[in-house]
Amino acid sequence: MSAPRATLTRIAMRLLPLATGVGMILAWYAIHFGMSSEQRFLLPAPHEVARAFVDEGPALWGAALNTGGGALLGFGAAVAFSFALALVLSISPLVRASFYPYLMILQMTPIIVMAPILILWVGPGLRSVTIITFLICFFPMVVNTTQGLISTDRNLVDFFRMCKAAKWQEIFLLRVPAALPYFFTGLRIAGTLAPIGAIVGDFYAGNSAGGQGGLGFLAIIYSSRFQMGALFATAAVSCALGFVFVAGVIALSWLALHKWHDSFSHTEN
Repeated sequence: MSAPRATLTRIAMRLLPLATGVGMILAWYAIHFGMSSEQRFLLPAPHEVARAFVDEGPALWGAALNTGGGALLGFGAAVAFSFALALVLSISPLVRASFYPYLMILQMTPIIVMAPILILWVGPGLRSVTIITFLICFFPMVVNTTQGLISTDRNLVDFFRMCKAAKWQEIFLLRVPAALPYFFTGLRIAGTLAPIGAIVGDFYAGNSAGGQGGLGFLAIIYSSRFQMGALFATAAVSCALGFVFVAGVIALSWLALHKWHDSFSHTEN
């Protein structure tokens, strides 16, 4: 490809997302003004959502911090506990056979059923939101990390054993580094689910006592008041929070893997 054509392609790749966004906003306005006057409140215009950002800014910011705190606590606990459990599960097939069915039961239990139980056990608020986030993030983390630990190259395992390496050396010097791509895959999934889990948890088990209400609780308030602009603004803030979590996980993955793993090798060519 010639240099001028390559330059034009790069410019087009950068401008196309902007053009698509402008087109979506225009389509949004078209749908809004195409609705009857009685129905327009159901789909507020973009400028009405922007006004809601200004009017409800302090409430949205405080709710985002509360939801982000619950998501971060649940996510961090899920990462730590799942990694420790994955090490245990990787010891032998018998250990995995003993525990795996119960992990499946935990994963299959609907959160909508767990929320009332958690409210009775620990009360509404941050603790319940954190536990719900933990339950949502935990399963993909432990499954991916365990799969990585048991998928280490057999030749390398035999080499370590031939060199009479201790079991802890085999685990922490061979299996754990080899499992990092699997670990970060699970981390990316969990990072996507963490804000969702915190918002769902706040929707079912949150409260506003002490100013601790999160985005889920705020959505209930705006919905009950038919404040559609503020409700759309809450959805946008929730989406932004998810992007923050995913971006953080991608950055950690890049820092840990880009120098040696094939998934990042294209950046070095």
